Amino acid sequence: MAPPSRYHDNRLPTPQQNGGVVVVPAEEETEAPLPQCENQLDPDEFRRQGHQVIDFIADYYARMGDYPVHPSVTPGFLHRQLPDHAPSRPEPHAFAAALQDVRDLILPGLTHWQSPRHFAHFPASSSTVGALGEALIAGINVVPFTWAASPAATELEMVVVDWLGKALHLPGSLLFGGGGGGTLLGTSCEAILCTLVAARDRKLADIAARSSGKGIEDLVVYCSDQTHFAFHKAARIAGIRRENCRSVATRRGDMFALSPADLDAAMRADVDAGMVPLFVCATVGTTQTGAVDPVRELCAVAAAHGAWVHVDAAYAGSALVCPEFGHVIDGAEAVDSFSMNAHKWLLANTDCCALWVARPAALVAALGTEQEYILKDAAAAGHDVVDYKDWSITLTRRFRALKLWLVLRVYGVEGLRDHVRSHVRMAAAFEGMVRDDARFEVVVTRWFSLVCFRLRSPESLGGEKAANELNRRLLEEVNNATGGGSGAPYMSSAMVGGVYMLRCAVGSTLTEDRHVREAWKVVQDRAASLLRKMEIIACWEVANQ
Repeated sequence: MAPPSRYHDNRLPTPQQNGGVVVVPAEEETEAPLPQCENQLDPDEFRRQGHQVIDFIADYYARMGDYPVHPSVTPGFLHRQLPDHAPSRPEPHAFAAALQDVRDLILPGLTHWQSPRHFAHFPASSSTVGALGEALIAGINVVPFTWAASPAATELEMVVVDWLGKALHLPGSLLFGGGGGGTLLGTSCEAILCTLVAARDRKLADIAARSSGKGIEDLVVYCSDQTHFAFHKAARIAGIRRENCRSVATRRGDMFALSPADLDAAMRADVDAGMVPLFVCATVGTTQTGAVDPVRELCAVAAAHGAWVHVDAAYAGSALVCPEFGHVIDGAEAVDSFSMNAHKWLLANTDCCALWVARPAALVAALGTEQEYILKDAAAAGHDVVDYKDWSITLTRRFRALKLWLVLRVYGVEGLRDHVRSHVRMAAAFEGMVRDDARFEVVVTRWFSLVCFRLRSPESLGGEKAANELNRRLLEEVNNATGGGSGAPYMSSAMVGGVYMLRCAVGSTLTEDRHVREAWKVVQDRAASLLRKMEIIACWEVANQ
């Protein structure tokens, strides 16, 4: 497609130059009227354009199943279709024209995360209320970095994080009512970094008080080999040496959970070597397999060394709205911090990460700033107000609480439970279909709505030695089924313990039972075709030996 040509280049001509001196024509020497800026917050125009956007998004939701989940494009495809500079003046009907480009140029090149056939990643859940909440946030557009900057925004955030914490059955020690407290950030990466910095400063202050001669170069942090790479990145940003980040190996026999005994051995070895254990990151619902680390036992190990324990429940934390999953955080009353992404599975739309800490003062001590005069407010004087700028990396922040408050108000806790349970039920059905086909196996026990499975390799085709390559090819076949058309599912893979497996993560708001059944049918058909091809090749090779 040729680049659009409707942009108008209304740039002013360059004044004539004479020997390096700019010569302004005589007619331009007269005083020009001051330019008048249009009202960019015109209510009537906003209403007109807003209707266009709502209709556009509604049509997108209605037609979601018509799009291939993952586009068949090559790098540079969009760059070649767009002009190399922005328009200097608006084209006629610019907003409608831009929406047309979104429809014709951008949507075909997206991975459609809201597709009912998107099973590759943990969900980025959407809802009409979540999306409209985002519109409200953008429209009101306050910056609640301090209580004074937007009192209602700060206080609503405090209310909402306690609401959510109670809905998730978190221990009272993490809530404002129990001496802890919470905040809403963008992502779990931010939550991990904030808690790491707080733990670091607390530990360094303790070291200084004891005059032990240790420093930041002696601090060690711990996780499992299944912990998200965001932890390693956060540790580096926090000043922890790369070689001081311990990834404890997990085993299939433990369902790839972090072993308390192995963690204890690692921490003891570091202490014996003169190092200082700082931080343990436990995960509830690892990215690759959905594994659950034993929180209570890990806290007991860490306590012996005064190490901070953070629970990263980015994906699976949402499942805690269902009482039947409460046991996965047994012992959480001993953790120092806990985070989860409401935008992953609780209909809050990206971005909305909730972080709770048992001792907010530790965050404020590490991340707080001295208020300048302009930030002070007489109404807050003498009151113990929360200034959320002191709870996070950034000062500028969004009014995320409004969106989450709307979701909780409109859907209710029971509605969120129904949402989560429906996906868990569909995942269990998919798992059952896998188990019913002797050609396949479920690799690890399913905890939530992620199924990790693989195709067994027949002995005649190489058995276990060939299984990984066979499943690599199967994933390619599944994701390219029907030429990557609208009926093809989109799945992903994991390599854990030397085993290559396919991942089917059920979680899209639009996914129904039929999409799960259709996805499994594609897997079965592609597997049968692949096995036939391999058998033909094997027979040919035997015949020609």
